[in-house]
Amino acid sequence: MENQYFKRNIDKTLLDWSRDTPSDRKPLLLRGARQVGKSSAIRQLGRQFKYYIEINFEEKKELYNLFDSSSSPQEICESLALIFHTPVIPGETLLFLDEIQSCPPAIMKLRYFYEKYAELHVAAAGSLLEFALEEIPAFGVGRIRSLFMYPFAFNEFLAALNEEDFAQEIIKASPEKPLIDPIHDILLKRLKTFLICGGMPEAVSRYVQKKDLLNGEMVLNDLITMLKSDFAKYSKLTPYLLINEVFDSVMRQAEGKFVYERAASGNPAAAVRQALDILIMTGLVHSVTHTAANGIPLGAEKNSKFRRIIPCDTGIFLQSLGLRSEILIAADFYAVNRGSLAEIFSGLELIKAASCYKQQELFCWQRSANPGSQHGSAQIDFLIQKGSNIIPIEVKSGTQGGMQSLQLFMKEKQIERGIRTSLENFGRRGNIDIYPLYAIGNINRA
Repeated sequence: MENQYFKRNIDKTLLDWSRDTPSDRKPLLLRGARQVGKSSAIRQLGRQFKYYIEINFEEKKELYNLFDSSSSPQEICESLALIFHTPVIPGETLLFLDEIQSCPPAIMKLRYFYEKYAELHVAAAGSLLEFALEEIPAFGVGRIRSLFMYPFAFNEFLAALNEEDFAQEIIKASPEKPLIDPIHDILLKRLKTFLICGGMPEAVSRYVQKKDLLNGEMVLNDLITMLKSDFAKYSKLTPYLLINEVFDSVMRQAEGKFVYERAASGNPAAAVRQALDILIMTGLVHSVTHTAANGIPLGAEKNSKFRRIIPCDTGIFLQSLGLRSEILIAADFYAVNRGSLAEIFSGLELIKAASCYKQQELFCWQRSANPGSQHGSAQIDFLIQKGSNIIPIEVKSGTQGGMQSLQLFMKEKQIERGIRTSLENFGRRGNIDIYPLYAIGNINRA
C-alpha cells in the first residue's frame, strides 16, 4: 500500500500543465534524484483524469519493443489500451511512463507524441536521466518540457504536519514585518526536527506517522544503502568504490572548498572529478561554484576550480556522519560540523524555492588573503540573481557573528543590499536584511 500523499510545491505546476491547450502543452519529463517523490506526484495528478495508465519500464521490460518500433504514437496507445484494459482518450487519459531512463527508445518517442499526438496528456519521470540522454543523439529539444523535483522543502514539511498556516506566516513575513516571537520559536523547533528528519518523502512520511526521530534512522539507513547501490550502474564510467568514496567525502568536506586530494587518496584528481560529476548529475549532491560576480549572469565568471559540494538532503548528511543526536542538544548549528549544516540547508532551500523549469546553479564568492596584500580573506556563502541585481547571502549558524565579508563584498561590488540568514527573527541592520534560516526560501519566491 502506497504511503499517504503529502502536498508538494510542484503540484500546482503539474496541474497547470494538465490544463494547457494541446498547442501549448508538451510531453512532460519530471526529473530529479531517486526517491524524491516524482512518481507519487504524477500519480496524484492522475487522479484528475478519468483514465490513467502507468508503465514502469524497470518492471515492464516486455514493453520496450512497443516503443522501439516504427509504430506511431496512436498505434502505441491502441496497443496499450488493449494491454491495460483502459481507454486512451485525449483529454481524459493520462499516460505515465515511469523510470523512462531504462527505455531510451521511449525517451525518443516523446517528441513524436508532441508532433503527432499533442492532444494526449503524456508524462514521464526518471532518475539517472542525464546518462540516458547523453546516449540519445536527437533528444526532443523544444518538444519536451522538463521539470525538476527535489526532496521536501521546509514549507512542504510543515504542510505534511498539518501546519500549513505556519508556512503561510513565513511567506507573509519580511524584514519590515517580523514574526511574533512565539511563532518564531516554534518554527526554530520545527526547523531542527526537519534538519534531522530530512526531506526524503519516505523519511517525512515515517516521521509524520510516528513522530519518532529515532525510528527514522532505519529509513535513512535504507535510503543511503539504496542510493549507494545505484553507483554500480555507473561502473562503466567510474569504478563503484571510487564513487562511493567520493560520496562519503562530500559529507566530510561539506564545511568548505571541496579538495580532490582529500576525497580518495591514491586516485588522480581527474578520476575524482569524474566521480564527483556523476554524483552531481544524479542529483545526490549540488555544486556551489565560485564566481567573480562582477556582473550578470553570475555563471559568466564562474571558476570551477573552487567549489563547495553539498549533499541533497540534511537527513542523509547527518545520518551519514552520525550527527543526528548532536543537533538535538546544540544551542546553535555551529557545533554540528562547524556550521556546515546551516549552509547545506540554506543552499537546498534556495534551489527548492526557485523555478522548477530549469536546473538551478548555486554560486559563492571567495577571496583568499595573499601575502603582502592589504586585503584579507573573505567569503560570501551564496550569490543569487534577481532580475539585474546580484544579492549576496551570508549564512550564520547561530544568532551571533559579524558581517565583515558581506559589507566588504557589497562595498567592492557596489551592491546596495545584502542578506544575512541565521537563527534570528526577521529584521534589518542598515543595508542588511535579516532572514531566519527557515525563511531563506522567501528570497527566491519573491
